[in-house]
Amino acid sequence: MKYKTILLLSLFVMAVSACQSYTDKLAVDIRQPVYPVLALKEYNPVLCLHLIQNGDSAYRLEKMEFTLEGSTCPDDVVSASLFLDESREHVCADARPANKRISFNIDRQVDKDTLTCWVTLRLKDDAAQATNKIQISCSRIKTDWGLVDISQLPIAKPLRTGVALRQSGQDGVHTSRIPGLVTSTKGTLLALYDARNERDDDLQGDIDIAINRSEDGGRTWQPMQKVLDMGEWGGLPQKYNGVSDGCILSDESTGTLYAVGLWMHGVLDPKTGKWIENLTDTSTVWNHQWRAHGSQPGYDVKQSSQFLISKSTDDGLTWSEPRNITRQVKKEKWWLLAPGPGRGITMEDGTLVFPVEGRNETGLQFSTIIWSKDRGENWTVGEPAYYNTNECQVVELSDHSLMLNMRERSNRGRQEGNGRAITVTTDLGKTWTEHPTSRKALIEPACQASLLRHDYEEEGTKKHVLLFANPSSKTSRNNITIKVSFDDGQTWPQEYWMLLDEGRGAGYSCMTSIDEQTIGIFYEGSQADIQFQAIPLKELLKQ
Repeated sequence: MKYKTILLLSLFVMAVSACQSYTDKLAVDIRQPVYPVLALKEYNPVLCLHLIQNGDSAYRLEKMEFTLEGSTCPDDVVSASLFLDESREHVCADARPANKRISFNIDRQVDKDTLTCWVTLRLKDDAAQATNKIQISCSRIKTDWGLVDISQLPIAKPLRTGVALRQSGQDGVHTSRIPGLVTSTKGTLLALYDARNERDDDLQGDIDIAINRSEDGGRTWQPMQKVLDMGEWGGLPQKYNGVSDGCILSDESTGTLYAVGLWMHGVLDPKTGKWIENLTDTSTVWNHQWRAHGSQPGYDVKQSSQFLISKSTDDGLTWSEPRNITRQVKKEKWWLLAPGPGRGITMEDGTLVFPVEGRNETGLQFSTIIWSKDRGENWTVGEPAYYNTNECQVVELSDHSLMLNMRERSNRGRQEGNGRAITVTTDLGKTWTEHPTSRKALIEPACQASLLRHDYEEEGTKKHVLLFANPSSKTSRNNITIKVSFDDGQTWPQEYWMLLDEGRGAGYSCMTSIDEQTIGIFYEGSQADIQFQAIPLKELLKQ
């Protein structure tokens, strides 16, 4: 009897040991890209594993297990999916987390030398709080050869959450682009963008300026609403009445909100600049306001693209009919004046300022500002601040001068001498002085960027920082990064850079101060047309 008990116990130990044996035929490599984990998106890629076999035999992948230990909000994860291909086209298995654990039952024969496994997560719709982070690690991989040794895998890093606010095809809109973002005096966030209804292309096309509102700091958002939409004005179809390149401003003195955009009526002949007659819904002729003769000197809608403004006095719930201020802000000899997409500012003395871009009397691109001292009734344009630039953003510095940060078009593909153009004015754009960091400090792949002054209080002392966000690359619109300057843009120390999204997207961004301790950013990243994230200030300042 004693012998039989010992024998049974030995067999049990052997069986357990066999189950827990580790194969030396398989190795695993893991990659964790820096992508935000977005609410409202079904599949958020969070881990990529490569199972690499030493021989050439087939094996069965039976089970893969993961843990959410270290997440600040594990209960926000609704479900997980496993893809066994690089392109993430076909779901292999789904799972629901239980006690911070995710287990995929797979039972799939594998005859590849290297198998790519992607793990994706889906969050609750209201999961995107500023402090929330998701941390996911592989805890077990089981095959018919035994367990795969995962002890050498690096420790997973926490991933920030956000919202896939604008996705392809959403609300019947083909593509959403060109983000603007502002916080109203009531604390409401207003995210503004191009609603490109029929195709992903610039003007001319069926494009409207639209917004979404959030009254809870960006966790949830109200439905899309149109702000600038010229419909079938002048008897032309909507695809020949597009409005694009929106910019939004909150008047900090009155609470009034302003949105501006560029309206293009019809099409000008690229060679002659003459307005093309008899356009219909089936016409295929196209031109762009920045190309050739896409916009011309003069003021008439059949000569030049038009500068529109709308305002809201009820916190963005309703908006006025668009008002055409082209004659106020565009010099007749200029080919074009358009908003610098993103956001405008209210200066300390109450002056309203929008960044703008244009083409001079020879068609050369430039950047400058427009401003108003009478609550948006009348606007004055500055002189060109810099040439061969366009999309720009403006901030007020400590000495009340204005800094303009511009996309420098010659940076496209430039390795040496790559840097954003930066100028300063002390007289509302009558004259400009190039900043010492111009063309030196902030690299770009020739792309719109975001610039924000954020004011806060620390231990009873009023302080501010400048925040800059763009694709931090000389060649590609990837690596969306926020950078911090403590000295009005003189330096941008690398230890205060925060990478938000390493993937490639369209790259445009806009930031706002949600409150004194939180920054919001609305940007064209790799995981949605335009995605939103809230970032605690203390994390940016490494506190």
